[in-house]
Amino acid sequence: MVAYRYFSRRGGVSSGVFSSLNVSFGTGDRVDNIERNRRRIKQEMGIERLLSGDQVHGSRIYVDDGREIADIEADGCDGLITDAAGTGLMIQQADCQAVLLYDRDHQAIGAAHCGWRGSVANIIGTIVGEMVHHYGTRPSLLQAFISPSLGPCCAEFVNYRSELPESFHRFQAESRYFDFWRISAMQLMQAGVREDSIHLPDTCTSCSDDYFSYRRAVRSGNPVCGRHASVICLEPTSS
Repeated sequence: MVAYRYFSRRGGVSSGVFSSLNVSFGTGDRVDNIERNRRRIKQEMGIERLLSGDQVHGSRIYVDDGREIADIEADGCDGLITDAAGTGLMIQQADCQAVLLYDRDHQAIGAAHCGWRGSVANIIGTIVGEMVHHYGTRPSLLQAFISPSLGPCCAEFVNYRSELPESFHRFQAESRYFDFWRISAMQLMQAGVREDSIHLPDTCTSCSDDYFSYRRAVRSGNPVCGRHASVICLEPTSS
């Protein structure tokens, strides 16, 4: 069985602009606060281990074999896959999407950090391909879950003609505003995932104060903010 959860920014120990469930070591928050926040997530998910990446807006995928018992933050990785039960794959967010994948047949999971650069690099196609290669995943049987993230109401790209490929241009919700939820759905379907197996969000992180938002922080005049988490894990089977 699989469990996944989109955590809000609430319920942690951090303060100020990091209030309160900040999970990112790269934000300037106190390390002990982040460690305590991550422990809370593990406790709430009922897992012993978290696997994350340091997230560089690329398309490199970390393949976890489950032999390591400690938490890992993989260098230079924005995607994570495993077939090890009890390991939580965690994506750190402040407007970017977490795209969570579940292969029920082979009991394998994946998680991708997908901002606009990740969309341009098609990290979604890459991570689905890695699951096919390592686990024999059939994309048509995958379940895909896209977290709360920057919605078409707030995803403005003034320089979209130079930043975004032409194939994205048809997803303009209005002039210069783009629906990256539908772009991710398109890329999932291009990778072989069925449309009725894709679960889209209905919450924009820039609009909702329940989540960290880099765009909202920039508008406020202080671009520093925390990162909330989305986590997926395979539940250990009872003996």
